[in-house]
Amino acid sequence: MNIAALALPDRVVKPLADYCMIAGRFGLAILFMAGALQKAFAPEVTEQLLVLKGFPPAVIWPAMGGSAFGAACLMMGVWLGPMAFLLALYAIATSLFHYVPEDPIQMSILVKNWAIAGGLLVLCAHEAMTPRR
Repeated sequence: MNIAALALPDRVVKPLADYCMIAGRFGLAILFMAGALQKAFAPEVTEQLLVLKGFPPAVIWPAMGGSAFGAACLMMGVWLGPMAFLLALYAIATSLFHYVPEDPIQMSILVKNWAIAGGLLVLCAHEAMTPRR
């Protein structure tokens, strides 16, 4: 349902839409910031996964930095379109680490990553279609 379809006056709809956008951006940012913090404080878990998939363990550090920087951009509202697109690609790429058909928990994480990517792509499209103030 479209917020505007509630037949509320613009003075109510516009701030409500703005608050929803901010809350959504912060919700997405929290996921990426939590991932960055996990990599910073317990890198061995991710490093083991990287090695199992044939990557050097040092890949964790640019992944951590990118996640933290992306989260900061989402929270501050800067470079939203490009950053949302890059984070969506990152979410899709990392979902492949969870492709373990015999493990339903890993498959659930894979699908959640796709959903996160979908939300980020919606944000990217919204930014592309919304004129800057």
